[in-house]
Amino acid sequence: MKDYIVRATAAEGQVRAFAATTKELVETAREHHNTSPVATAALGRLLTAGAMMGSMMKGEKDLLTLRIHAGGPLQGITVTADSHGNVKGYVGNPDVCIPANSKGKLDVAGAVGVGFMDVIKDMGLKEPYVGQVALQTSEIAEDLTYYFATSEQVPSAVGLGVLMNKDNTVRQAGGFIVQLMPFAEEEVIAKLEENVSKIDSVTNLLEQGHTP
Repeated sequence: MKDYIVRATAAEGQVRAFAATTKELVETAREHHNTSPVATAALGRLLTAGAMMGSMMKGEKDLLTLRIHAGGPLQGITVTADSHGNVKGYVGNPDVCIPANSKGKLDVAGAVGVGFMDVIKDMGLKEPYVGQVALQTSEIAEDLTYYFATSEQVPSAVGLGVLMNKDNTVRQAGGFIVQLMPFAEEEVIAKLEENVSKIDSVTNLLEQGHTP
């Protein structure tokens, strides 16, 4: 399956959504940077988010930069994207290897560490827009959820996932961003929250054959 992004609106425009499958993108990044599994997962999550957030921008020449600077062994992540969903990025230390987390999964939060995330949007104005938030979990999706709520005042649900094969190639990668518009009604908000709460993980959905 080729990588692609789907954009949608729902509830008569009260909800907007972006969903992507990014296996080829993340596998290409892994090959080019020779990243360890946990570095691949961290970079893959931010690349997936960058592609979707880039495609939210309106202008032909608009550019987005997502930069995580934190104290973990990964030594930060930088991703840049344009409004067409083209994206590239790198990690500070592509060789990082740390034990699995308590759930037996790749410890992205441990690799990233405690720190901050910058969201920089260059929209051709005199100064780029810069939003900075402290990392909440360092799992990336939750940190972006927090960014949207605090810096853009847009209630959002963000899901990002990268699943690796035993040979350390990328098995699945993708994500979603679902956002409420300011005029969303309580009934719509409640239904959306209920539906989002049922999602266990992006990679599980992709493994089950679901598409964006």
